[in-house]
Amino acid sequence: MLSRYVFKMNTPAENSSRHRLNWKWLHVPAFLAFTAIAGLLITHLEAQAQTTATQETTATQEQPATSESTPSKPEIKPAKPKTITWAQITIKDSYTEGAKPPGLFGELEEKLADLQERITSASKDEKIDGILLTIKPTAMGRATYHEITTTIQKAKAQGKPIYAWVESGNAGDYLLALACDKVFQPEASMLMLTGLQMEIGFYKDMFDKLDIKADVLAIGDYKSAGEPYSRSEMSPAFREEMEELLDSFYGQMISSISRARGISSDKVQTLIDNGPYSAEQAYKDKLIDGLCYESRIEEVIKAAYPDQQPDDLTVKVEKNYGKKKLDLDFEGFAGMVKMMNLMMGIEGEAKKSLLPKIAVLYAVGPIMTGKSIDDPFAGQVLGSDTIISTIEDIKKNQNIKAIVLRVDSPGGSALASDLMWRALEDCGKPVVVSMGNVAASGGYYISMGADHIFAEPGTITGSIGVISMKLALEGLYQKLGINTTVLSRGQNAGIFSMTTAFTDAQREAMKKLSLDIYSQFTHKAAEGRNMDYDKLVALAGGRVYTGDMAVENGLVDAIGTLDDAINKAKELGGIDPEAKFEKLELPKASSPLEQLFGDINAQASLSQRVSHATLVNPLKSQLAVLNSFLPEQLQAFADHLSALGSILTMQKEPTLVIMPYSISIK
Repeated sequence: MLSRYVFKMNTPAENSSRHRLNWKWLHVPAFLAFTAIAGLLITHLEAQAQTTATQETTATQEQPATSESTPSKPEIKPAKPKTITWAQITIKDSYTEGAKPPGLFGELEEKLADLQERITSASKDEKIDGILLTIKPTAMGRATYHEITTTIQKAKAQGKPIYAWVESGNAGDYLLALACDKVFQPEASMLMLTGLQMEIGFYKDMFDKLDIKADVLAIGDYKSAGEPYSRSEMSPAFREEMEELLDSFYGQMISSISRARGISSDKVQTLIDNGPYSAEQAYKDKLIDGLCYESRIEEVIKAAYPDQQPDDLTVKVEKNYGKKKLDLDFEGFAGMVKMMNLMMGIEGEAKKSLLPKIAVLYAVGPIMTGKSIDDPFAGQVLGSDTIISTIEDIKKNQNIKAIVLRVDSPGGSALASDLMWRALEDCGKPVVVSMGNVAASGGYYISMGADHIFAEPGTITGSIGVISMKLALEGLYQKLGINTTVLSRGQNAGIFSMTTAFTDAQREAMKKLSLDIYSQFTHKAAEGRNMDYDKLVALAGGRVYTGDMAVENGLVDAIGTLDDAINKAKELGGIDPEAKFEKLELPKASSPLEQLFGDINAQASLSQRVSHATLVNPLKSQLAVLNSFLPEQLQAFADHLSALGSILTMQKEPTLVIMPYSISIK
């Protein structure tokens, strides 16, 4: 129970600094559990560090034996082999964005920016002659892939060779590898180049069996966020926009392969239609450059230097280049204090700097009123209170010259979206938006007033529309033997009741409310984009677009990465391109204690706003943990339940600007 984990804090009068929290007492069972976790984790890290140390190898060549020299002749020494040093960096799984939590959890987690910095650092390191990217199975959004490939392309511009070794290539892994100079796979591997497939789950038939009615009111012909709950299949409008979305993604895939491999677009389409491929067949079809086991990669690296004889070269591979190593020396009392500080996220006071600053404000997750929540299992919730408070702090800091809003959100509460939009409008500083994997509906709402908007080619954006929805559970209650007696005063008193569907009067009232919000949304979007209102309305209606499509229709200014957005913010903030500056990542991440036990105040606030959160969040947490162990078909079903959980979480919001349906593109 959260109520058992209580921390007593000194009053402001007892505090010597408003930035320092003195824990007066900590519940003993929680403290012991926390310390036990720390001990196990540190033991694992020490073992891992020892294993890594033994695995870091340097390929050396044996010096040829010299014959005994005669007294009359000087000893002739063989020429010393030239040493070539390559940096090895592994790319796998997925990478999140945002400020890192303080302490141990932050040290363990590798963010997208950390990976990019390691690649960039290797490309500029004078001691490094080349880069080897070991690509293991990944699962990232298209914007994240684009960020990494752009980083690789910039690294190539430094003139060093970059090779990719792909363990087992799915489409995303292969697109990453294409940014490198050469691509290699082991003989037994496969290249799963089979095109793209979109899967969208629909729940109406399941609801019918349970006597649950999804009552949906959508403003906009293409505002299809409620269709998975109210229909058994796609409407024509929904199918049309998804077909266009898939066409855009498919076109991006074909052009990337064609450009990187020097193959015509028609030939690429034929190769995709004939996939998947064994690694050997992929090599014959010139989709990769060679077959190689990871243990023999040094022979491949030697071949990158044709002007040198292989025997004259020694290859040194720095494994896990640039990855920060933890200080695991916890001996003695000082070591114990260091360990506890690391676990609790206590850091030294940051050095104050007068350098100009760019604030990178991360807006990640479904949007709701209240405080943001970062659950390590169920994911993030973007709370308007947290973002608005952070914007107010930015506004007061004279050294912050501009804001970069990094958006990765499908939207959510219309009210929360509007409140954050207004705070950004009133901040008095230039605002540049960088769109990540998704910046749609409410995610677009908070972006539309910016001075400049960048999107990644595969960003999903737009979805300018409004939806009102609730699930009526009266039929299910009756099946379970639960009878409900309703007493009310006022014709629309039960408008948000989860027992019954909308009455005609309630539906009319909700339609009027939704139309008012839609009018605000479209007028503010037209003003923010300096676009004729009628043109904006033609692009709205809930329709979604890729980043490439949004640049063409004017909803976005340009294709670009987060770095491009930061450079634009420097320009608008009056910072010289060559001048030093600081990047502030905001909002600050929660401490390890908060990640383990939760932010009690935020959780309480959420439960007050959403009475069933105690049911939804554990469901999502359990699904997140179990998902990796399930077969693919069951993973899809778990994803559908998670999407349904998102809808339930927002049941108390009267109107939504969101695209919550689960889309799986493979």
